[in-house]
Amino acid sequence: MKITRRAEFSASHFCANPALSRDENQALYGEAANPHGHGHNYILEVTLDGAPDPVTGMVMDLKQLKDVIQQEVIEPMDHRFLNHEVPPFDKVIPTTENIAREVWRRLAARLRTSSALLDCVRLYETEDLYVEYFGENAR
Repeated sequence: MKITRRAEFSASHFCANPALSRDENQALYGEAANPHGHGHNYILEVTLDGAPDPVTGMVMDLKQLKDVIQQEVIEPMDHRFLNHEVPPFDKVIPTTENIAREVWRRLAARLRTSSALLDCVRLYETEDLYVEYFGENAR
């Protein structure tokens, strides 16, 4: 069985590879390469896969899931300039793909129980663009 919790956060970023010239970054990332940044209202969906506990009937307590997402993702990333305020994005280009991977990394250990595992992180950058990440071993 799968359960999904949704959360929202706002953050700004820019996408630029420091090994490339300004023109190369502009050609690759377009307006997103502007070092002054731009913002998004991200929507995050965190999905767990597991069996409901026979006593509680829950895969995981949804309040506990909300608290973990709040502590590991929302508090450190909400209303932040990712490139300057949130490691590893001082060294990793904060594309939607890389942000989703980092969210997974932050959540995976905290969302492993005897009956559930982190299954998928879905991160919407805009209403019509999202990334799904299933961990390093999934393809």
